[in-house]
Amino acid sequence: MVNVHELLLTEQARLVKGFEEYDGAGCFRVSEWTRSELGGGRACVLEGGRVFERAGVNVSLVHGREVPATIAQTFPGTKGRPYVATGISMVTHPLNPYAPAMHANFRYFAVEGAPWWFGGGCDLTPMYGFAEDAVHFHRTLQTWCGPRYEEWKRACDDYFTIAHRGEMRGIGGVFFDRLAEEGPGGFERCLALVEAGLATIFPAYLPILDRRVRMPYGGRQREWQLARRGRYVEFNLVYDRGTRFGLQTRGNIEAILMSMPPLARWGFELVPEPGSPESEVADFLKPRDWASPAGLATT
Repeated sequence: MVNVHELLLTEQARLVKGFEEYDGAGCFRVSEWTRSELGGGRACVLEGGRVFERAGVNVSLVHGREVPATIAQTFPGTKGRPYVATGISMVTHPLNPYAPAMHANFRYFAVEGAPWWFGGGCDLTPMYGFAEDAVHFHRTLQTWCGPRYEEWKRACDDYFTIAHRGEMRGIGGVFFDRLAEEGPGGFERCLALVEAGLATIFPAYLPILDRRVRMPYGGRQREWQLARRGRYVEFNLVYDRGTRFGLQTRGNIEAILMSMPPLARWGFELVPEPGSPESEVADFLKPRDWASPAGLATT
């Protein structure tokens, strides 16, 4: 556990430095938090930058006497047992509406007298659809995941779905849970896979930002971005397991809600004009085989 937590702290510092350098204007604020009989964490947040309207990278190390209900319900044999967990989560909300938001998290969970496991993944949420961005993102993740890609992509498509809207939050990515290997070297192999995933974040995301952050935009694009951010908020508050876990474990509320965009809006029966760039986004919010040679075939 100590080695995992130290790795995540090192990765947090690397990500913070990289995003700060990429932004070129904003600086991350660092906030340490603790809770008696719970643990603590370090939240790093950038707001009002040149590229990022908000970006955050959090690391936490928490423990408790009983596994939270959301975990016990899905992992038999863990109810009522002490647990310890550490994780890193990051999110970016660029200022330019043409630049997509990105989310990633990796975590380690161990229950006394029960198996340990890793979980995590990353996904992309564009406000406007660009096929070349989706293809690049998924092919980069495929290189990292190897033979696990198809399974983890399906899990991500299923998880990051706003059921009450009948659409995905974005173009998906990969998502996994209960990653564990018994026997000699199993833990080390799983940890190495997580390390490789963390190392994939910049190659998967920054080339997309390079293409989008300098695109000109106006009020129409900004209003659409805020409306799409409203859908992002809906998912996080209604379905996101990490948000529910943080609230159930009495974690730091500012760190938990760091993933929210700084501004969002909701419009009544908001329907984009047919044939407009805004209307085309709907075609991106469903499972697609982005990593295929064409990058456009439906799954």
